[in-house]
Amino acid sequence: MPSSSRHPLRQWIWRAFVQSALIPLILVESVLIAVYLLSNQAIRDAQISHLQETAVKDLASAALREGQIIDGRLRSIESLLQVYRDATHDALLDSRFQADDLERARHSLTDSGVFYTRSDDGRAASFYANSTPLAQQDHAKVMRLSQVDPLMRSIRHANPLVAALYFNSWDSYNRIYPWFDTPAQYPHDMVIPDYNFYYLADAKHNPERKVVWTDVYLDPAGLGWTMSVIAPVYRESFLEGVVGLDVTVGQVLSEIAELNVPWRGYAMLVSHDYNIMALPEAGELDFGLRELTQYSYEEAVRREVLKPEDFNLAKREGMEPLLEAMSEGPGGVQEVLLGGRNQLVAWSEIPQTGWRLLLVVDEEQVFHDTNQLSERYMQIGYLLIAGLLAFYLLFFALMWLRSRHLSDQLAKPISGIVDMATRLGEGRDLPVAPDSHIHEVRRLADAMQRAGKQLKASEQERLEAQSILQLVLDSTTESLWEIDSRALTIELSERFVRRFGLGGTHLTLSEFNQRVHPDDLERLRHLRKQFADNGDEHFDAEYRYLDCRGEYLWLLSRGKVLARDESGWPLRIAGTHVDITRLKQVQEELRHASLEALAASQAKSRFLSSMSHELRTPLNAIHGFAQLIEMEAQDKADARLETDYSREIVSASRHLTSLVDDILDLSSIESRRQQLQLQAIDIGTLLSGCAELVQPEVQQKRLHLQVMDPADPPLFVQGDPRRVRQILLNLLSNAIKYNSPRGMIRMGYEVRADCVRLWVDDTGPGLSSEQQAQLFQPFQRLGRESSNIPGTGIGLVLCRELATLMDGEIGLRSEPGVGSCFWLDLPSAASPDALGDESHEAAPQTVQSLVQVLCVEDHPACMRILQASLREFAEVRGVSSCKSALAVLQESEPALLLLDIDLPDGSGLDVLDAMRLEPRLRNIPVIVISAVADDRLFEDARARGAAACLSKPVDLQEVRQLALSLLYSGF
Repeated sequence: MPSSSRHPLRQWIWRAFVQSALIPLILVESVLIAVYLLSNQAIRDAQISHLQETAVKDLASAALREGQIIDGRLRSIESLLQVYRDATHDALLDSRFQADDLERARHSLTDSGVFYTRSDDGRAASFYANSTPLAQQDHAKVMRLSQVDPLMRSIRHANPLVAALYFNSWDSYNRIYPWFDTPAQYPHDMVIPDYNFYYLADAKHNPERKVVWTDVYLDPAGLGWTMSVIAPVYRESFLEGVVGLDVTVGQVLSEIAELNVPWRGYAMLVSHDYNIMALPEAGELDFGLRELTQYSYEEAVRREVLKPEDFNLAKREGMEPLLEAMSEGPGGVQEVLLGGRNQLVAWSEIPQTGWRLLLVVDEEQVFHDTNQLSERYMQIGYLLIAGLLAFYLLFFALMWLRSRHLSDQLAKPISGIVDMATRLGEGRDLPVAPDSHIHEVRRLADAMQRAGKQLKASEQERLEAQSILQLVLDSTTESLWEIDSRALTIELSERFVRRFGLGGTHLTLSEFNQRVHPDDLERLRHLRKQFADNGDEHFDAEYRYLDCRGEYLWLLSRGKVLARDESGWPLRIAGTHVDITRLKQVQEELRHASLEALAASQAKSRFLSSMSHELRTPLNAIHGFAQLIEMEAQDKADARLETDYSREIVSASRHLTSLVDDILDLSSIESRRQQLQLQAIDIGTLLSGCAELVQPEVQQKRLHLQVMDPADPPLFVQGDPRRVRQILLNLLSNAIKYNSPRGMIRMGYEVRADCVRLWVDDTGPGLSSEQQAQLFQPFQRLGRESSNIPGTGIGLVLCRELATLMDGEIGLRSEPGVGSCFWLDLPSAASPDALGDESHEAAPQTVQSLVQVLCVEDHPACMRILQASLREFAEVRGVSSCKSALAVLQESEPALLLLDIDLPDGSGLDVLDAMRLEPRLRNIPVIVISAVADDRLFEDARARGAAACLSKPVDLQEVRQLALSLLYSGF
């Protein structure tokens, strides 16, 4: 065909479309649709406007009328409640009333401490929860309340809306009619003031002491979903309890169902905060809810359960116009979309409760006549549409004939071009371009031919580059991957596929995730989502992947975004997989080693703590009885031998106690549990105080002690006073034990450039260099293990650890035959501010009469020691358990309490807590005496109200002074 007859494709298609379709389609369709819509809409709008005005007035009147009916029913229930409240108040105050034998026989006690009625007998059920201990339960009040049972029965039968009557007290007592098995229904440890049918009537929520209606809640008594009218019962200003009448949701629904709602509508009840309180069956479909009238009590209700948020209109979509209209006035009408239909909602407010009665009517029922007229016009419209469809059939028949002619002109050349594109995609040689009389088709075929030649050359270059790149990647990393987020697929390298035995290089993410370890899959998905949502450029994740041998290997997957869409969402991400299995194995081995070390340390600490308790209890008996013997024998001239023996026993027990303390201190330091209180310490006061403590032992050994004069002005160091004194006393003790006969001990200080050095010098035998190298090792006594000099070899180890914790350092200078000088370097400190008033002097040592002291101690020997030590001024009564102690405290108020912590039936701290909760016992001073010498335990005891804490074995003189101080210093 000559080239002059060729025309552009656009021109061919445009001419055919204009001549065959465009003009008739626009004219016919526009005219028919306009006539139908305009006529039908005009008539419908006129009818709806008139009917809507009439419906709004009728609905508003109906809502007001029916709301008054509901208000009258509620007022009658409130009147009954007031009568019941007055009767309950009088019964609580009637102390002369005596319950009959039947009422007393009905009550029983469960093993858990619940006081309840076990039989019906036509009377109310009674339940006293064990959240109030049995000793504190007021059973006389229970019997007095039985006189209102006839009134409860009469009210229940008089009003069918009343499902149950009850009285709840401040101490979790419940009396309810009709009777049911309360222990089987209620939780035994029920705390009634935590429920809304109690606290809504208390002084905080109801200061005016008026009648209050609750929201719908799940009744613990088994009535299901219930609302209550409640009122407080006061004895003067004290809230004795709350009376209430239960009305179930099912009963409210029955009342609402009897209301006269026009247009086949229904009524529903809504609270002041827009919670649906009663919804009939007709409304369940509209709101997509199932009204809660029953509940399956598979276990006792242990908490307050209100209706779900789905029953709140404010939480539901599309209710905003109705809520805004309801907030503007107590009544009105609003159009709302419910159940997929337009419905009219009228409301009126119930004054007694602030609730709203809603009448819901289907707008289709209201506009039924208008809709019939509209249907007639719709029939006319259907005829018009049928005519339009007939036209379209003729039109498309003509278009089909035209399209066949056009396809004949385009199909062959386009088919040839498609074949060229297919061969181009398969990488084969292209055929000759097809000829066509359409100019654009011819140009497209020629361009396809040229593109094939260029792609062939480019493919050859790409294969060569890919071969080089793959060789480099195989030698540097594990494998490559690329993810297409739109198709949710992942492209993997051949090496990864072979290594893990996958089905191919192109997988969906779901197929790839099947090999991920189940414990890592959710974390991997979360990391992917977080990476996409945060807009990060780099992706990093570690997870386990199943290889072809069925073993999980750890992979490190790292990638980067290659392309994003306009919103920033990543479209393509590429990265690498690296095998880190060996690294994870090493990490796991290190973790197991750390856990084993930690377990060993904890086992050691538990052993030392147990050993302390087991040693201190018998030591307390030895130490105490020895002191008692010494005190008894001091005033007897013929008991000098007994006095010497008792002193030796006291000295030995003190030495054993010191050994236990050193071991525990060393264990506490090693586990870094040592708590230090750093402050400025006066060096002069510190040295003189330590010298006074060791002076008796120095004189006994016939040694000489010299202390350097204090500096003027005073010097201060930074440290924990107790621990610094412990270090110096340890150094002085070693200087005394290992000194030469009639030797010299000197103690002083030295100001250095970066610290202050405290030193203790002796004239003992000195230490060789080999002995100095072993000096600070635990349990090392340098060959003196079999000597008669007492010691454990851990004192200096403890001193070094304490010095390190205070940012200090300990060391020595020693020369055999000359002596040794041990020193302690501590940071210097500025002078502290002036202290406040000095502590009060000890309590007077004379008393006028014996005071009552209660001792809680399960070890008989320890009990006898404490009783003997205080017998001059106190009468000590002993008990051996928590239960016995609480029983004694309920009957009496001792002036002082000596309390052990580790008791057979619990912890002594529980007794301390119970005392602080009772105003009568709150101010009794308490001295805690325990064999568990734990600073944290003693701090806990002080925080709970203990006045002082002592560890066993105790110094009886210290106990006496401390007891006198607490008894006569106005503690």
